[in-house]
Amino acid sequence: MGKPTGFLEYERETSIEIAPEERIKNFNEFHIPLSLEEQKIQAARCMDCGVPFCQAGMMIGGMASGCPLNNLIPEWNDMIYNDNWEHAYARLSKTNNFPEFTSRVCPALCEKACTCNINGDPVSVRENERAIIEYAYANGLVNDQPPKGKTDKKVAVIGSGPSGLAVADMLNSRGHDVTVYERSDRPGGLLMYGIPNMKLEKEVIDRKIAYMEKRGIRFILNTEVATGKSTAKSPYPKDDQITGYLKNPNQKYVKAEDLLKEYDAVVLACGASNPRDIKAPGREAKGIYFAVDFLGQVTKTLLDSNFEKVPYELAKDKHVLVIGGGDTGNDCVGTSIRLGAKSVTQLEMMPKPPAERAANNPWPEWPRILKTDYGQEEAIAVFGHDPRVYQTTVTEFIADKKGNVCKAKIVKLKPQKDEKTGRMMMVPVEGTEELIPADVVLIAAGFLGSQKYVTDAFKVNINGRTNVETKPEAYETSVQRVFTAGDMHRGQSLVVWAIREGREAARAVDESLMGYTNL
Repeated sequence: MGKPTGFLEYERETSIEIAPEERIKNFNEFHIPLSLEEQKIQAARCMDCGVPFCQAGMMIGGMASGCPLNNLIPEWNDMIYNDNWEHAYARLSKTNNFPEFTSRVCPALCEKACTCNINGDPVSVRENERAIIEYAYANGLVNDQPPKGKTDKKVAVIGSGPSGLAVADMLNSRGHDVTVYERSDRPGGLLMYGIPNMKLEKEVIDRKIAYMEKRGIRFILNTEVATGKSTAKSPYPKDDQITGYLKNPNQKYVKAEDLLKEYDAVVLACGASNPRDIKAPGREAKGIYFAVDFLGQVTKTLLDSNFEKVPYELAKDKHVLVIGGGDTGNDCVGTSIRLGAKSVTQLEMMPKPPAERAANNPWPEWPRILKTDYGQEEAIAVFGHDPRVYQTTVTEFIADKKGNVCKAKIVKLKPQKDEKTGRMMMVPVEGTEELIPADVVLIAAGFLGSQKYVTDAFKVNINGRTNVETKPEAYETSVQRVFTAGDMHRGQSLVVWAIREGREAARAVDESLMGYTNL
């Protein structure tokens, strides 16, 4: 421990946020990091607890407490304080393949479990992590050399999101020949097209991909798994759930059976990409989109034009209705504001969380409290109020004469116990219906599981949630030599969980191929 009294001497400081009024003028990341000297002081606040919940990754009260990757946080905090950045990076890279991603988009489960929370503010773990990885890149510490030892095994990874990238990185380091197939025109999956640029600048992803390619990993883009349902006139599978935004005219197809012939193992890491829809009258109206498709289109337009073209036509001077109160919904709020929306309303079915922990939600459980994220902060700055409306849902979409959505009928909800199941349900409150303007509707209601055409192509079993089925704590599917990882396996979750799944799946694949694993 570098400074035993650090948590008593120093106050928590984090990166400077550019003011909402300024940052909404572009799609750039809006945090100005602390200097390395300032970051050393923040690392000194680590208490080196006897029981470091920050790295535990335990399930407490039904939610994760601490880092699912079991990052060695007290160790590298000590190394930062002692100005030993090289060793700090060595310890960080033992458990996390992509700290450049997690230090930007992870909700910092480690900080929520930090012991300093008991009587003060947590250690700025996430920003310490970002400082380590950026120091590593700046000083040539990140390995870009192919592994010295090679096996004769070939592995195909389907999907280049965080779990697929983690699988590929781990198996490549073992010496296996790894090829990643991605249906989009750029690698990264959710990281590239599901998370806005101001939250994760895409050059950060491109930088990591370039290093992975130098280390020997091949990326085959614009390539989809064939289902046998495609035709020359309609090259997309009939049951493809993508709404159309990111459909690629250059799409190529590869058959599942051909992959199984060519490779010794196949890993399915395609995410939980089947979006949950809102089944209400008028759903067929124009101007209603799934949130990830909307976010993806914005990102693609920006990248394709080198940020010279902003797709203002998607939201400018329009009333935007976001359905869903989670992180993706918040991203839609922030993106719509940057596109010049006339108003933004965000609906949340559940009650408004409390400002402070309830008695039944003690530390180190994940704090179930109100969080005002960057998108909501920007809405408050622009429109003068929080865009969120709690305990409310849509009952009908109303279109104009041209078939474009123009209004939505909403209703208040209340909790009520289901007499048959005993579960609490949110039910409509009679007499609370009202009409609100809605020129654009973005559905951010989560995901139901994996897409059927992929699971059908590989003939793998799925469970009741449409996730790919495996034995408990295992990653091999019902089909021999076919493995799975990430959201496709565990359901919609966090990037940090996807990375953990990818690492564990890689160990399972390696053991299957070699008879043992040293990963």
